[in-house]
Amino acid sequence: MRLLRILGIITAVIAITAPAAQAEQPGRQLLFYNHSWGTLDRVTADAIEHSAYLKDFASFEVRTTTGSGGETWTGRYLRGRETYLELFGVGDVSGQDGELGSAGLGLSTEHDGDYETIVQRLKENGVPKPIEFLQTRDFGDHKPVPWFDAVFTADTYDRFGAWAMEYRPEYLADPRSKVEPARFPGDVGRERYLNNEYRNHLMRDITAVRIAVTAKDLAATVPLLKSGGYRVTDCPGGVVVNDGLTEIRFDSVPLGQTGLKKVEFALNKPAARHEERIGNSTLTVGPGPRATWIF
Repeated sequence: MRLLRILGIITAVIAITAPAAQAEQPGRQLLFYNHSWGTLDRVTADAIEHSAYLKDFASFEVRTTTGSGGETWTGRYLRGRETYLELFGVGDVSGQDGELGSAGLGLSTEHDGDYETIVQRLKENGVPKPIEFLQTRDFGDHKPVPWFDAVFTADTYDRFGAWAMEYRPEYLADPRSKVEPARFPGDVGRERYLNNEYRNHLMRDITAVRIAVTAKDLAATVPLLKSGGYRVTDCPGGVVVNDGLTEIRFDSVPLGQTGLKKVEFALNKPAARHEERIGNSTLTVGPGPRATWIF
């Protein structure tokens, strides 16, 4: 979702000073990889949109969504059991998010009420005034439905922003959302949110993403990761975190080299090796129950 762009009118500056390597483990895991998005060159985005192979590989959809304030965006979606990928072409969204090399990351809760704990943890982790936002969705009747609550650490960014989110009961109760029944009281999780169409395709879930971000954007992201329960670990050129299903690696790069770089998938069944060129990207499937997409 283009949440950080919506917050562009806010002018407060959040100071982030604690190095990732010195972060304390903040407690139990509350946030998990929900989805990431990236803005790609026009050739690649168009090739993804019209790829026959991707329609077999994943539960795939091209959709225009109307969110808060009437903002719209057109994305290409690959959905799994608990995780999904959202891809744009240059100009598919207005403003900064529609520029080449922009990217974002949504981390979500599994239990109703954990969102409030995240907000409190952010304050304890050096973000005195977390920026909260309600995203809505218009199903076409011009009556926006509360979709999810979101919180950010900063109102400005270079090319990357991350947020924590929790799905709202109003959305989960709306039959148009086509979500699954709750598995337990207070279930607001990813598996409930996504339907079971993934079973009819190869892609099961996203197991790793690699995103190149500026030092400023990485510094603004670390407090959110810590507050979500991630153990932030230094790696050559950046940091890496893992929630047990999905590893997220951030490479610190100069402006001009940012963007979504790689996505790895778990498959529903083993596959023979196949390489699919999609615009200026390459999706390699197999051998075995895995796939890698390089952008």
